[in-house]
Amino acid sequence: MNWLGPEEWRAVALSLQVSVWATLVSLPLGIFVAYALARWSFPGKQLLNGIVLLPLILPPVVTGYLLLLVMGTQGPVGGLLAEFGIVFAFRWTGAALAAGIMAFPLMVRAIRLSFEAVDAKLEQAGATLGAAPTWVFLTVTLPMSLPGIVAGAILAFAKAMGEFGATITFVSNIPGQTRTIPSAIYAFLQVPGGESSAMKLVLVSVAVAMVALLLSEMIGRRVAARVGGRDA
Repeated sequence: MNWLGPEEWRAVALSLQVSVWATLVSLPLGIFVAYALARWSFPGKQLLNGIVLLPLILPPVVTGYLLLLVMGTQGPVGGLLAEFGIVFAFRWTGAALAAGIMAFPLMVRAIRLSFEAVDAKLEQAGATLGAAPTWVFLTVTLPMSLPGIVAGAILAFAKAMGEFGATITFVSNIPGQTRTIPSAIYAFLQVPGGESSAMKLVLVSVAVAMVALLLSEMIGRRVAARVGGRDA
């Protein structure tokens, strides 16, 4: 496909790299947090829920700035990691971190709804047969929630692909290093004659978002059909 130039392809490839890593790394934590919110009662549960949803409420630039303060090389966490050669600020890994944080609420919400849709009596039945809680989770809860987990991962991937505000604030807009599709669109629109390249990347973004939404909808219907005992 020659309709995308080298710089545009680099932006697409970097966006895919960032989004895949953001989704894969955050997925285990997302499953754990979603299960805790869906099944456990503990002090501070509402506070945890608020923290998880906070990136949806705050302006993305604020999230990016907070990341820069905390995870930058002069920040308390980033400075400590930098002593071991681990740097996130102004690196593609930082873009993945920012994208993962912004996508995390969507992932957790989708997975939490999937866990809540599982009949607790099925889990209790497994426990009465002598199965350990971990085994009940792995053999009962997790398989029945798998469509929702996949849907949450897909939504997170799509959100990460489109993340701009937090990413550009935390890692800037460095060609070939941190310039993802949204950052590239912004950069192309700042130069004369860049509208064509920007439009190509817009079309790529729309295509990815539509595919992700369609897949998420299909999987969501499967969950409803499984739980409600009706056809999707």
